[in-house]
Amino acid sequence: MEKIILLTYQTVWYKIKNMKRFNKIYLEISNICNLSCAFCPGTRRTPRSMSEDEFLYILPRVKPYTDYLYFHLMGEPLCHMKLEKFLKAAGDQGFKVILTTNGTLLRRQKDMLLAAKGLHKVNISLHAFEANDLSVPFSDYLDGAFDFGKAAEGKKIVVFRLWNNGGDDALNGEILAAMEKHFPKPWVNERKGVRIGQKVYLEYGDKFDWPSLAEKEQGEKMFCYGLRDQIGILADGSVVPCCLDHDGDITLGNIFESDLGDIITSDRAAAIIDGFEHFTSAEELCRRCGYAHAKFK
Repeated sequence: MEKIILLTYQTVWYKIKNMKRFNKIYLEISNICNLSCAFCPGTRRTPRSMSEDEFLYILPRVKPYTDYLYFHLMGEPLCHMKLEKFLKAAGDQGFKVILTTNGTLLRRQKDMLLAAKGLHKVNISLHAFEANDLSVPFSDYLDGAFDFGKAAEGKKIVVFRLWNNGGDDALNGEILAAMEKHFPKPWVNERKGVRIGQKVYLEYGDKFDWPSLAEKEQGEKMFCYGLRDQIGILADGSVVPCCLDHDGDITLGNIFESDLGDIITSDRAAAIIDGFEHFTSAEELCRRCGYAHAKFK
């Protein structure tokens, strides 16, 4: 009965808001990356890339729930050999796709990305360089990233991320100096970042620790938008509550085996939602997530 009441409430709320259930779904097309960043936990899962048939199977099954797909959870999406076909297929079905990349492959993929109608936004993690020993010179890496930003200006949303507050200040200074050469000031401070060009932004952020079952619990009070704002679908089809479950520790079901509606309204999913409504966590991993604890604060 409680589950039925919850589902009825959700259905009415979504109709009142005239919106799909999730603001975004993280669709991990691959958990394979060409880098090994110090700030990234990686994954214990078997390396895997989603096939074209699997991807096409998923699209109509997530369409009732969101308009925005993030081709990321773990892995570097620009490594996927079928990325161009995936972007076209998603665009043909009306999705807006967001890519998060370390930026190392932008030169190679630039023309394809700019022409992809399904591509809405590209997040470029410039802090990846300081966490790796790359074979290319730093200036070449930055030029490739900023050249893409200039080419995309006014066409796609581009966000240059510096999520390394407390990181290498000298390196950040070099990044900002190179950025200004490509995007001359004045820059405009906005609510979500600094606008440095037409649809081009600089975004700062803090380093954060990924949740792990090996870590200690963060505290009694927790809150998270997982299963409200978002879900994640891993490369093997496993459905998880949020984008930080990099090992699939809270697998709610598999989209290749069950209907997504049944997965996100399962007893385990309902317990997660109910827990956060009361500022507690039903899941051990969530109790070890500093992000969920910080959200409550």
